[in-house]
Amino acid sequence: MRRTLSFLALALLLIGSPVAHAVQPDEVMSDTTKEQRARALSRELRCMVCQNQSIDDSDAPLARDLRLLVRERLAAGDSDNQVLDFLVARYGQFVLLKPRFERQTLLLWLLPPVLLLGGGLALWWQVRRRGQRGGEVTPKLTAEEEARLAALMAAEKQPPAT
Repeated sequence: MRRTLSFLALALLLIGSPVAHAVQPDEVMSDTTKEQRARALSRELRCMVCQNQSIDDSDAPLARDLRLLVRERLAAGDSDNQVLDFLVARYGQFVLLKPRFERQTLLLWLLPPVLLLGGGLALWWQVRRRGQRGGEVTPKLTAEEEARLAALMAAEKQPPAT
């Protein structure tokens, strides 16, 4: 019983713990402010191998190289924007997890709101159109169909023969 409780406590601790980062101890800079800047930049940059992770979270060798490159540029005295500009010039906009709002990325930024607005307008138009019709309109029965319906209803009202 005690062993089970210990296992459950360990499992809860692991589930509740923050995400482990892939930064190795040998990559950490001695200057804490530069290290914080490097970590913030690493969270903004995409791992070119994983493509859905930041280089801060990725264990890929290329991500490690990019983390070291970021720290190298910061140690050389580059600003955050200079580091990002250097990496974008080298790898393209794809290296940024959140691409910049530029002419090349205009479609990427504007398409989702335009589609959402278009869907909302289409929904509004459909509801408005349905309201103008007065709900569902049932087609009129022909004279033959009305006679058949009357005969069926009359047959149902008669008591069954015993």
